[in-house]
Amino acid sequence: MGLNASLCLFSLTSLLIFFSTATTADNITLAFEKYSNFSTMNDLLIKTKLDIPISKYLTITLLAVSNDAITPIINRSDVEVKNILMNHVILDYYDEIKFKGMKEKSIMLTTLYQTTGLGEEMNGFLNCTKSKGRVYFGSGVKGSPLVAEYVKALYDNPYNMSIVQISMPIVAPGLSLAIFPPPPPPAPPTPSPSPSPMNAAKAPGPGPDDEDNASDTAVPKHTPATETTEVDSPAPTPSADNEKIEAADKAGSSSPACKTGLSFDVVLLLLFFARFAGL
Repeated sequence: MGLNASLCLFSLTSLLIFFSTATTADNITLAFEKYSNFSTMNDLLIKTKLDIPISKYLTITLLAVSNDAITPIINRSDVEVKNILMNHVILDYYDEIKFKGMKEKSIMLTTLYQTTGLGEEMNGFLNCTKSKGRVYFGSGVKGSPLVAEYVKALYDNPYNMSIVQISMPIVAPGLSLAIFPPPPPPAPPTPSPSPSPMNAAKAPGPGPDDEDNASDTAVPKHTPATETTEVDSPAPTPSADNEKIEAADKAGSSSPACKTGLSFDVVLLLLFFARFAGL
Protein backbone atom coordinates (compact mmCIF):
# COMPACT_ATOMS: atom_id res chain seq x y z
CA MET A 1 0.00 0.00 0.00
CA GLY A 2 2.78 2.37 0.91
CA LEU A 3 4.74 1.42 -2.19
CA ASN A 4 1.79 2.10 -4.47
CA ALA A 5 1.23 5.48 -2.83
CA SER A 6 4.88 6.42 -3.38
CA LEU A 7 4.69 5.36 -7.02
CA CYS A 8 1.55 7.40 -7.56
CA LEU A 9 3.14 10.46 -5.93
CA PHE A 10 6.30 10.11 -8.04
CA SER A 11 4.23 9.75 -11.23
CA LEU A 12 2.15 12.80 -10.36
CA THR A 13 5.27 14.88 -9.68
CA SER A 14 6.82 13.79 -12.98
CA LEU A 15 3.69 14.74 -14.87
CA LEU A 16 3.58 18.18 -13.22
CA ILE A 17 7.22 18.83 -14.10
CA PHE A 18 6.64 17.63 -17.67
CA PHE A 19 3.59 19.80 -18.28
CA SER A 20 5.09 22.85 -16.60
CA THR A 21 8.28 22.67 -18.67
CA ALA A 22 6.36 21.97 -21.84
CA THR A 23 4.14 24.95 -21.19
CA THR A 24 7.14 27.25 -20.77
CA ALA A 25 8.77 26.11 -24.02
CA ASP A 26 5.54 26.29 -25.97
CA ASN A 27 4.82 29.75 -24.61
CA ILE A 28 8.10 31.08 -26.03
CA THR A 29 7.33 29.74 -29.47
CA LEU A 30 3.72 30.90 -29.40
CA ALA A 31 4.68 34.34 -28.11
CA PHE A 32 7.09 34.90 -31.00
CA GLU A 33 4.56 33.66 -33.54
CA LYS A 34 2.36 36.61 -32.63
CA TYR A 35 5.07 39.04 -33.71
CA SER A 36 6.28 38.61 -37.28
CA ASN A 37 8.96 41.22 -36.67
CA PHE A 38 10.74 38.73 -34.37
CA SER A 39 10.46 35.64 -36.57
CA THR A 40 14.22 35.49 -37.22
CA MET A 41 15.08 35.14 -33.54
CA ASN A 42 12.36 32.55 -33.11
CA ASP A 43 13.82 30.54 -36.00
CA LEU A 44 17.32 30.79 -34.51
CA LEU A 45 16.10 29.50 -31.12
CA ILE A 46 14.58 26.49 -32.84
CA LYS A 47 17.60 25.96 -35.13
CA THR A 48 20.08 25.99 -32.22
CA LYS A 49 17.67 23.83 -30.12
CA LEU A 50 17.74 26.33 -27.30
CA ASP A 51 14.03 25.78 -26.73
CA ILE A 52 14.98 22.50 -25.02
CA PRO A 53 17.22 23.88 -22.23
CA ILE A 54 14.93 26.91 -21.87
CA SER A 55 12.02 24.54 -21.13
CA LYS A 56 13.79 23.39 -17.98
CA TYR A 57 13.30 26.75 -16.29
CA LEU A 58 9.98 27.97 -15.00
CA THR A 59 11.23 31.52 -14.48
CA ILE A 60 13.02 33.24 -17.35
CA THR A 61 13.25 36.57 -19.14
CA LEU A 62 14.11 36.63 -22.81
CA LEU A 63 15.72 39.72 -24.37
CA ALA A 64 14.30 39.70 -27.89
CA VAL A 65 15.83 41.45 -30.91
CA SER A 66 13.85 42.44 -34.00
CA ASN A 67 14.56 41.05 -37.48
CA ASP A 68 16.35 44.18 -38.63
CA ALA A 69 18.55 44.48 -35.55
CA ILE A 70 19.58 40.81 -35.37
CA THR A 71 21.06 40.64 -38.89
CA PRO A 72 24.72 41.18 -37.72
CA ILE A 73 24.80 37.69 -36.11
CA ILE A 74 22.74 35.49 -38.43
CA ASN A 75 25.70 34.63 -40.70
CA ARG A 76 28.00 33.54 -37.87
CA SER A 77 28.69 29.93 -36.97
CA ASP A 78 26.03 27.85 -35.21
CA VAL A 79 28.14 27.71 -32.03
CA GLU A 80 28.58 31.49 -31.95
CA VAL A 81 24.89 32.12 -32.59
CA LYS A 82 23.90 29.67 -29.86
CA ASN A 83 26.24 31.19 -27.28
CA ILE A 84 25.08 34.71 -28.15
CA LEU A 85 21.41 33.75 -27.81
CA MET A 86 22.03 31.98 -24.50
CA ASN A 87 23.34 35.29 -23.21
CA HIS A 88 19.90 36.78 -23.95
CA VAL A 89 18.07 34.36 -21.62
CA ILE A 90 18.00 35.74 -18.05
CA LEU A 91 17.35 33.19 -15.28
CA ASP A 92 14.99 35.49 -13.43
CA TYR A 93 11.73 37.28 -14.02
CA TYR A 94 11.86 40.90 -15.20
CA ASP A 95 8.92 42.59 -16.80
CA GLU A 96 8.22 46.20 -17.70
CA ILE A 97 7.19 47.06 -14.16
CA LYS A 98 10.44 45.77 -12.67
CA PHE A 99 12.66 47.43 -15.28
CA LYS A 100 10.95 50.78 -14.99
CA GLY A 101 10.86 50.51 -11.20
CA MET A 102 14.63 50.04 -10.94
CA LYS A 103 16.64 52.60 -9.09
CA GLU A 104 19.42 54.50 -10.82
CA LYS A 105 22.05 51.78 -10.44
CA SER A 106 23.68 48.75 -12.08
CA ILE A 107 22.88 45.10 -11.38
CA MET A 108 24.31 41.81 -12.69
CA LEU A 109 21.88 39.34 -14.29
CA THR A 110 22.70 35.62 -14.63
CA THR A 111 22.14 34.20 -18.11
CA LEU A 112 21.67 30.71 -19.50
CA TYR A 113 25.24 30.73 -20.82
CA GLN A 114 26.59 30.81 -17.27
CA THR A 115 25.04 27.36 -16.62
CA THR A 116 27.25 25.75 -19.28
CA GLY A 117 30.35 26.14 -17.12
CA LEU A 118 32.14 27.86 -20.00
CA GLY A 119 31.76 31.38 -18.70
CA GLU A 120 34.96 33.37 -18.29
CA GLU A 121 35.51 36.76 -16.71
CA MET A 122 31.79 37.33 -16.11
CA ASN A 123 30.79 36.85 -19.78
CA GLY A 124 27.90 34.68 -18.56
CA PHE A 125 26.36 37.72 -16.87
CA LEU A 126 24.72 40.88 -18.17
CA ASN A 127 25.19 44.35 -16.80
CA CYS A 128 21.81 46.05 -16.50
CA THR A 129 22.09 49.77 -15.75
CA LYS A 130 19.42 52.40 -15.33
CA SER A 131 20.49 55.95 -16.08
CA LYS A 132 18.30 59.04 -16.43
CA GLY A 133 15.18 56.90 -16.53
CA ARG A 134 16.41 54.60 -19.34
CA VAL A 135 17.54 50.95 -19.03
CA TYR A 136 20.68 49.73 -20.82
CA PHE A 137 22.32 46.32 -21.22
CA GLY A 138 25.85 45.12 -21.83
CA SER A 139 28.15 42.23 -21.09
CA GLY A 140 29.16 41.65 -17.47
CA VAL A 141 32.82 41.61 -18.46
CA LYS A 142 34.63 44.54 -16.88
CA GLY A 143 34.95 47.51 -19.24
CA SER A 144 32.29 46.28 -21.69
CA PRO A 145 30.05 49.02 -23.09
CA LEU A 146 26.31 49.21 -22.63
CA VAL A 147 25.32 48.53 -26.23
CA ALA A 148 21.60 47.70 -26.02
CA GLU A 149 18.64 49.62 -24.66
CA TYR A 150 15.30 48.46 -23.34
CA VAL A 151 12.56 49.20 -25.90
CA LYS A 152 9.28 47.69 -24.74
CA ALA A 153 7.56 44.61 -23.28
CA LEU A 154 6.25 41.98 -25.71
CA TYR A 155 4.87 39.22 -23.50
CA ASP A 156 4.63 38.48 -19.81
CA ASN A 157 3.27 35.66 -17.68
CA PRO A 158 3.91 37.01 -14.17
CA TYR A 159 6.73 35.29 -12.31
CA ASN A 160 7.03 32.68 -15.03
CA MET A 161 8.15 34.10 -18.34
CA SER A 162 8.72 37.56 -19.74
CA ILE A 163 9.82 38.66 -23.21
CA VAL A 164 11.07 42.20 -23.68
CA GLN A 165 12.55 43.90 -26.72
CA ILE A 166 16.04 45.41 -26.73
CA SER A 167 17.60 47.57 -29.43
CA MET A 168 20.42 45.24 -30.62
CA PRO A 169 22.20 41.96 -29.84
CA ILE A 170 24.67 41.74 -26.96
CA VAL A 171 27.90 39.91 -27.83
CA ALA A 172 30.09 39.24 -24.81
CA PRO A 173 33.88 39.14 -25.19
CA GLY A 174 35.08 35.61 -25.91
CA LEU A 175 31.85 34.50 -27.57
CA SER A 176 32.21 36.19 -30.96
CA LEU A 177 33.17 39.47 -32.57
CA ALA A 178 31.69 42.37 -30.69
CA ILE A 179 28.88 44.46 -32.13
CA PHE A 180 28.74 48.16 -31.41
CA PRO A 181 25.79 50.50 -31.86
CA PRO A 182 25.88 52.63 -35.02
CA PRO A 183 27.04 56.23 -34.62
CA PRO A 184 24.31 58.84 -34.28
CA PRO A 185 23.35 60.66 -37.48
CA PRO A 186 24.98 64.03 -38.05
CA ALA A 187 23.10 66.98 -36.72
CA PRO A 188 21.31 69.02 -39.38
CA PRO A 189 22.77 72.47 -40.09
CA THR A 190 21.32 75.22 -37.97
CA PRO A 191 19.21 77.50 -40.18
CA SER A 192 19.95 81.19 -40.02
CA PRO A 193 17.30 83.09 -38.06
CA SER A 194 14.72 84.69 -40.31
CA PRO A 195 13.33 88.11 -39.46
CA SER A 196 10.14 88.02 -37.49
CA PRO A 197 6.95 89.35 -39.11
CA MET A 198 7.07 92.37 -36.80
CA ASN A 199 10.61 93.31 -37.86
CA ALA A 200 9.81 92.66 -41.50
CA ALA A 201 6.84 95.02 -41.26
CA LYS A 202 8.95 97.76 -39.67
CA ALA A 203 11.72 97.60 -42.27
CA PRO A 204 11.09 100.45 -44.82
CA GLY A 205 11.01 99.55 -48.46
CA PRO A 206 12.82 101.50 -51.16
CA GLY A 207 11.03 104.79 -51.97
CA PRO A 208 10.92 106.71 -55.25
CA ASP A 209 13.81 108.96 -54.20
CA ASP A 210 15.96 105.96 -53.32
CA GLU A 211 15.23 104.39 -56.68
CA ASP A 212 16.16 107.63 -58.50
CA ASN A 213 19.41 107.92 -56.53
CA ALA A 214 20.21 104.29 -57.13
CA SER A 215 19.60 104.68 -60.86
CA ASP A 216 21.72 107.86 -60.96
CA THR A 217 24.56 106.07 -59.23
CA ALA A 218 24.35 102.92 -61.24
CA VAL A 219 24.01 104.52 -64.71
CA PRO A 220 25.65 107.97 -65.05
CA LYS A 221 23.82 110.36 -67.34
CA HIS A 222 25.77 111.81 -70.29
CA THR A 223 24.77 115.31 -71.42
CA PRO A 224 25.14 115.59 -75.19
CA ALA A 225 27.72 118.17 -76.30
CA THR A 226 26.20 121.11 -78.19
CA GLU A 227 28.04 123.63 -80.44
CA THR A 228 27.91 127.17 -79.01
CA THR A 229 27.79 130.08 -81.52
CA GLU A 230 29.85 133.12 -80.68
CA VAL A 231 27.71 136.27 -80.74
CA ASP A 232 29.27 139.73 -81.12
CA SER A 233 28.04 141.68 -78.17
CA PRO A 234 28.40 145.48 -77.91
CA ALA A 235 31.31 146.80 -75.87
CA PRO A 236 30.34 147.70 -72.35
CA THR A 237 29.57 151.36 -71.74
CA PRO A 238 32.05 152.96 -69.33
CA SER A 239 30.49 153.90 -66.07
CA ALA A 240 31.10 157.07 -64.00
CA ASP A 241 33.51 155.30 -61.69
CA ASN A 242 35.56 154.16 -64.65
CA GLU A 243 35.71 157.78 -65.97
CA LYS A 244 37.02 159.03 -62.61
CA ILE A 245 39.68 156.35 -62.57
CA GLU A 246 40.82 157.24 -66.10
CA ALA A 247 40.96 161.01 -65.26
CA ALA A 248 43.07 160.31 -62.22
CA ASP A 249 45.40 158.18 -64.30
CA LYS A 250 45.79 161.00 -66.84
CA ALA A 251 46.39 163.57 -64.12
CA GLY A 252 48.97 161.37 -62.54
CA SER A 253 50.80 160.79 -65.82
CA SER A 254 50.91 164.59 -66.77
CA SER A 255 52.09 165.95 -63.40
CA PRO A 256 55.78 164.99 -63.84
CA ALA A 257 55.92 166.80 -67.25
CA CYS A 258 54.46 169.98 -65.68
CA LYS A 259 57.01 169.88 -62.91
CA THR A 260 59.86 169.48 -65.42
CA GLY A 261 58.73 172.50 -67.49
CA LEU A 262 58.42 174.69 -64.38
CA SER A 263 61.94 173.93 -63.15
CA PHE A 264 63.41 174.82 -66.57
CA ASP A 265 61.76 178.27 -66.46
CA VAL A 266 63.22 178.95 -63.06
CA VAL A 267 66.73 178.11 -64.26
CA LEU A 268 66.42 180.46 -67.23
CA LEU A 269 65.20 183.18 -64.96
CA LEU A 270 68.14 182.79 -62.61
CA LEU A 271 70.59 182.85 -65.50
CA PHE A 272 69.02 186.06 -66.79
CA PHE A 273 69.40 187.76 -63.41
CA ALA A 274 72.96 186.61 -63.07
CA ARG A 275 73.89 187.96 -66.45
CA PHE A 276 72.20 191.30 -65.77
CA ALA A 277 74.05 191.65 -62.51
CA GLY A 278 77.36 191.06 -64.24
CA LEU A 279 76.80 193.94 -66.62
